[in-house]
Amino acid sequence: MPVTPVDLTHHPPATRLRLAVEIVIAYARVRSTMRTSEPAEAVTKLRAYARRHPIEGDQDRELLAGWRLGRAVTRTLRLLPTDSRCLMQSLTLLTMMERRSLSPSLVIAVKQQPFAAHAWIELHGQALLPDGGPEYERITEL
Repeated sequence: MPVTPVDLTHHPPATRLRLAVEIVIAYARVRSTMRTSEPAEAVTKLRAYARRHPIEGDQDRELLAGWRLGRAVTRTLRLLPTDSRCLMQSLTLLTMMERRSLSPSLVIAVKQQPFAAHAWIELHGQALLPDGGPEYERITEL
């Protein structure tokens, strides 16, 4: 049976604190990289930087890890005085997933009326952050 975000479980405070610190460090790396790079180049640099810590398991286990990380990134960045818009959340999540030897895709999409752009991360074809819905047309996947 496929894993869903509802299956997420709670972790002890020390584990959550370590994860929050990792998120802040990943966010700082993303901010630094984005200052000097366009998004496509930034994705390449962030992937190259990642030290690999593989998650052993199948697709369901990888998706569960991705949903957990996505939720943690969203919740942590919202609490901090940071740029927590979709692109920064997505690049932070991408960095953390690459460290775990997962292979996420960064999706960038737009809608025409009113014009808006949106970014999210997908793994195995499933959105790990809110995808913006059907009114958004994908323009690229990195």
